[in-house]
Amino acid sequence: MPNSALDQWLDLAPKPWPLKDGQKSHIYLSYGSVHRPWVLQLYDILKGLGYEVFLDRNVLTGGENIVRSLEEAINQSSSAVLVWSSQTVDSEWIKLEFEVFVELAIKRSDFRFVIAVLDHSRLPAFALDRVYFNFSEFTGGPSGTPLLELLYGLQGLRLPDEAIRLAAEVDVETKESLGLIRAARSIGQPRALVELAQRDTLAWRTSPSLLCQVIEALASLGEYESALRVAEQCRSLFPRAIRPQQLQALALARSGKWQDAQLILTKLYESGERDAETLGILARTWMDRYTAERNSLFLRRSRDLYLEAFRAAPDDFYAGINAASKSALLERLEEAAQYAKEVETLVGTEPTLGDYWKTATSAEVKLLQRDFAVAGQLYRAAVSQDPLALGSHEATFQQAERLLEHLNPTPQERSLVLSAFAHLSHAPTSHQHPDYQPNPADRAMAAKLVFSLVARRHAEPDLVSSLEPGKFWEAVRKVQPQATRAELAALAGEIGGVEGGNPSPLWLAWVETVRSKDLDKLLQ
Repeated sequence: MPNSALDQWLDLAPKPWPLKDGQKSHIYLSYGSVHRPWVLQLYDILKGLGYEVFLDRNVLTGGENIVRSLEEAINQSSSAVLVWSSQTVDSEWIKLEFEVFVELAIKRSDFRFVIAVLDHSRLPAFALDRVYFNFSEFTGGPSGTPLLELLYGLQGLRLPDEAIRLAAEVDVETKESLGLIRAARSIGQPRALVELAQRDTLAWRTSPSLLCQVIEALASLGEYESALRVAEQCRSLFPRAIRPQQLQALALARSGKWQDAQLILTKLYESGERDAETLGILARTWMDRYTAERNSLFLRRSRDLYLEAFRAAPDDFYAGINAASKSALLERLEEAAQYAKEVETLVGTEPTLGDYWKTATSAEVKLLQRDFAVAGQLYRAAVSQDPLALGSHEATFQQAERLLEHLNPTPQERSLVLSAFAHLSHAPTSHQHPDYQPNPADRAMAAKLVFSLVARRHAEPDLVSSLEPGKFWEAVRKVQPQATRAELAALAGEIGGVEGGNPSPLWLAWVETVRSKDLDKLLQ
């Protein structure tokens, strides 16, 4: 795409106006957490155009002074955008911010606010007389005509004819591209997604929105290396954008490179980018670090970051359920139950059609409430809604497995939950024996098997120290596909031992003293 076309689009976008004394931002963004990815892309576009933007409520104080604190933050902004959809109908926070906007618009003739509508829902009665812009065809991210209309509307201006023409071109291509991305994602075609990301046209160069959609789609399909390549491409085109950095960090974390992810996110955090999305992914990397190093301080840090995100955005069920789950892992089960109850009011107790993560969150709430049968049903419903999202299934499975270690289910209850993930290669399957309980002889035999796998190079040496069940079963199935824990004794004999059939005495001693539930995890 010729640079002149991009330059022309940027020239048509209205420039930021001078801020007055006491004002810190041009635009205050009001939104529900469900729309945070969309809002982050709007934030990136505005920042790229030179606007100062107030994005999050982290700086606001709570309690009785919340209205005063809110009004102070908005007073320091020259204008505001309220993001609305049917999913924010019941948001008390959005209503509160709207009331403050109206009051300030009456007091200050220079304060202007508009509404960005993300679906075809009817505006609430209290907002019917306000200026709004329809983004229902751009739910993947702000772009095209409504984006330019919003920017001009904040200054009380109409679009120039040339802006209308160019924005219409972007509209057509953006809609076509979004349809292709969704189709490739739904049928599991990563190559088509990568090819789309190579397009060098106006719709792909005026906003990071489409590239971010591709990164998310690739990551959800478990194509992390491809997602990372597209993320690097996006960051080179939009170096100031926050969303591509978040998605790059997420893909790194999911691919096991949590150290690299943590570096990106900590840099964002320390530079003041403390929106719930950044906090949530950063919290995930601390959990990964805890898993690798078993330092309880890292687990606590993860929980505290999730809780910080949840308190900053009380309608963010992702942050809330993770605050609950990490509390459970810290053996603070009463706190976990309290946070889970708060999350249940946000996600409900039934599957949410077409929403994998909301349904999986409902399942996790039930898991934390020890309603294992319903949790299993909801996990199965989530998997059925998005059967190709193996990366998402893997993350959900690992979380459920960790929680079960602290919730003391019976073998049957454990099976009810984890059988939803039988399609994953290392997950429990229905033909395993749920009544099995490990004993010292079993543990010694398991140690022998682990040593045999490593000695014969069917597994990496770190399997010996990690006891990670996914690695264990991946190695076992290289030797004998479909092996179950009931067949371990015979399998160990077939493979043979080391040092004359006996594992190291030091290793056996360690095995005998480790907690049974950890070894049960190994033997599943």
